[in-house]
Amino acid sequence: MILLQIRLRGFSPRCDYIRLSTMKYSFVVLCAVLNAATAFIAAGPQKPAFASHTATYATIEASPIETKTKAPVFDEVCDTTGVTLTRFMNEVAMLNPELRELTTLFGAIDTACKAISNLVKRSQLPSSQTLGYQGEVNVQGEDQKKLDVITNDLLKRALRFTGRLGVLASEEEDEPVDLIGQKKDENQEIIIEDSGKYVAVFDPLDGSSNVDAGIPTGTIIGVYEHDDNCEIDPDCVDDDCTEQEAACLANTLQPGTNLIAAAYCLYSSSTFLALTLGNGVYIFTLDEAIGEFVLSKPRVQIPRSSSIYSFNEANLEMWDEPMRETVLKWREGTGKSGKKFSSRYIGSMVGDVHRTLLYGGVFGYPGDKKNPNGKLRLLYEGAPMSFIMEQAGGLSTTGKERVMEIKPKVVHQRVPVIMGSADDIQEVIDAYAAAESK
Repeated sequence: MILLQIRLRGFSPRCDYIRLSTMKYSFVVLCAVLNAATAFIAAGPQKPAFASHTATYATIEASPIETKTKAPVFDEVCDTTGVTLTRFMNEVAMLNPELRELTTLFGAIDTACKAISNLVKRSQLPSSQTLGYQGEVNVQGEDQKKLDVITNDLLKRALRFTGRLGVLASEEEDEPVDLIGQKKDENQEIIIEDSGKYVAVFDPLDGSSNVDAGIPTGTIIGVYEHDDNCEIDPDCVDDDCTEQEAACLANTLQPGTNLIAAAYCLYSSSTFLALTLGNGVYIFTLDEAIGEFVLSKPRVQIPRSSSIYSFNEANLEMWDEPMRETVLKWREGTGKSGKKFSSRYIGSMVGDVHRTLLYGGVFGYPGDKKNPNGKLRLLYEGAPMSFIMEQAGGLSTTGKERVMEIKPKVVHQRVPVIMGSADDIQEVIDAYAAAESK
């Protein structure tokens, strides 16, 4: 079989498959879109919703998803329910040779999520070595549970030994430097794999404080391209080396628009793995009978509006006025949709976002008087989950700007996040814009 991939300007974003048969050959002609903008919605002259405070609902519907990376080409195999993650990634690599190395990276993510799922399920057994606290505090000032440390090391090792990773950053690490899971000491050498192609950022176990209560937890992962200019002179000494290392580690400080892939694993009634490569969101479910993630929900699309919100309402009185007033209107049914909203809040970002993706609604952790920048970390929580949300047709904002466009200044930078159904998030954006114009 000969595969012809044709990229033509002006073609409809719908992919048509035409099979031409002769006695000797079979041809598959794949008419593909050029980028993520035309993969789902027709590009128009309108500005994106985050480009102006005067954006309207029509603006959202016609605006493209702006990223700096090219959307990959998919075929009918990638949309077939029941396909394994391995088969899915192999098909992506065949159609997009430039992503071939990403297949190896997702193979490691696949294995790590299965291992973490098993650890979480067994964590409450009396014989488990993951119970209790580690006795250390991470860079955010949070007590580290043993399970945090174990899952962090597990994911680091899985990703590092793919040979495809240059730098990684984690919630449980002070700096994005240690790729081998050893404790820091004065003589520890900074490790940078200059042969790697990718930069990985992750939260190894989001919601780990909920494990003891049996509440869903998850892993969040973002993948960027590694800067080819990251070079360290083997003969450098002292401060010269430090400057070169700092430049390489700046690879992690990229805006979400540079993401080439994002994924989360949810450990709940089943183990789910949701991913995007910049061409839609695909959710896989772990079939424990065969030990494989199988595609259960291809091309997930979040409803445009809903009547559910997920916030920690105990902080409502401390929120910004536009956010507080919008939520109060939703409660009373006096918002733009006229619907009376109900509250569904788990307290675990992965669990709340997963439900929001499937049923619609709004998830958020806004800034407040106590935490003006919110509590979610931009690099490895806000940006990857925003990428997934936008690829499913939703929006993600701080209220004043698009989360995906914020470039982190430090690895553990926090940011307010409100994401979900496009119409509902636009209402929040409009509320902030109206407050600023007063």
